[in-house]
Amino acid sequence: MRKRSAARAILALALLIAVVVAVGLAAAQDTSTVTANDVNEIAKTLYCPVCENIPLDTCPTAACEDWRYEIRLMLEDGFTPDEIKADFVRRFGDRVVGTPYDPVLRALSFVIPILAAVGVVALVIYVSVRARHTPPQHRLDAVTPAAQNDGLSLQERLRAEIERDIAR
Repeated sequence: MRKRSAARAILALALLIAVVVAVGLAAAQDTSTVTANDVNEIAKTLYCPVCENIPLDTCPTAACEDWRYEIRLMLEDGFTPDEIKADFVRRFGDRVVGTPYDPVLRALSFVIPILAAVGVVALVIYVSVRARHTPPQHRLDAVTPAAQNDGLSLQERLRAEIERDIAR
């Protein structure tokens, strides 16, 4: 009887250890599940590689459904949002993120329009300042040296020329 009670005690102890280990393993596993909101948070920053200018979270095509499912699987495997975006850029190019993913290209895409706007403003200022400082053009009613000697006004000179032309 002693052997049986010792065997039962060992079996109970082994069972207790197995239960403790199972509970520990279950607690150690990540119990958080990936929700549709988690997937859409990443999908709304990506664009469909097939359709033009349609975010991945709203694109109704079967390919986009597959890519959203792929994002879900990657999140469940522990990928970060940046790693997922980098993977999509690697496979489909910069068009899936809308802006260049390369930091240099991203900086250029923001700096070039600003430089262009500054250049246009500088050109407008230059042209307006130059226009103010240019000498005025000769006006039609300016008195020529020959007309000064005659003492005739422009109107009188024009009348005289028209009368001469009619007389011919």
